[in-house]
Amino acid sequence: MTEWTFETIAERNSLTEGPAWDGTGLLYSHCAADLTMRWDPQTGESSVWREDTGGANGMVFDHNGRLFACEGKNRRVVEYVSGEPTQLIVDNFDGRPFNEPNDLAIDDRGRIWFTDPNYGDRPLSIPTEQVYRADPQPDGSYTAVRVTDDMRRPNGILISPSGDRLFVADSVGGVAAHPRFVSYPINLDGSLGEQATLHDFGWGRGIDGMCWDADNNIVASAGSHIYGPGPMIYVFNTDGRVLETHRTPSDMPTNCLFGGPDYDELFITYGTGTVHRVRDSGLKGRQTL
Repeated sequence: MTEWTFETIAERNSLTEGPAWDGTGLLYSHCAADLTMRWDPQTGESSVWREDTGGANGMVFDHNGRLFACEGKNRRVVEYVSGEPTQLIVDNFDGRPFNEPNDLAIDDRGRIWFTDPNYGDRPLSIPTEQVYRADPQPDGSYTAVRVTDDMRRPNGILISPSGDRLFVADSVGGVAAHPRFVSYPINLDGSLGEQATLHDFGWGRGIDGMCWDADNNIVASAGSHIYGPGPMIYVFNTDGRVLETHRTPSDMPTNCLFGGPDYDELFITYGTGTVHRVRDSGLKGRQTL
């Protein structure tokens, strides 16, 4: 197993999240500051790409290059276009504002699957923390559909390349909570089958964010110095078997993503505000743009 070298490319003063590779640089969320930052590999510097993001967290590009984001403070899922006003996708379910949209994934039909936990101090707007899907309509609008009723605190989310399985981090907190990594079959009508537990993190901090590698394995950020085996990048196969683990030098890794010209550079964000690049992981990501 390759020993990784973690290169610090940015250090903020609070949580970084939502890495998204735009083809030539890395976008990432500086959540508390309501900023989207862009790191330029040519200069090695980060600059403000977007302001007033409403606590934006997870971001993802679809296959057409459209950038979508979860704005946790604003309780909505949106689309960002550089230099243009924010475009609303969905902000409520059955008339109730979402709790705190966190992370998202987009399938080949343009449907946006997203998690809606509540990590803030606000009372729950919707009584339980579940997974939703925003379905595009012929007029360009989206309709929100709730797809789970058995999650505790959903966080990171992925859809299989074939579109037939949903993977979700059930990241409820606390030393006795047993965060889990779960999956669901996606039925032809878009509903989900029965939940399956792929990995139980026991006393440790579970998965926050995750991405696909080119071999259709799942690379996930998890763990903390507080309890469990520590801050870690895990590589799982789709059955939940742990293929690799790599201890991270910063605490509380929040998300990870492949980028770079050949999609062989792994970018990692952290609760500490650090952003790392790993260029010797031996892994390669799936190109999305």
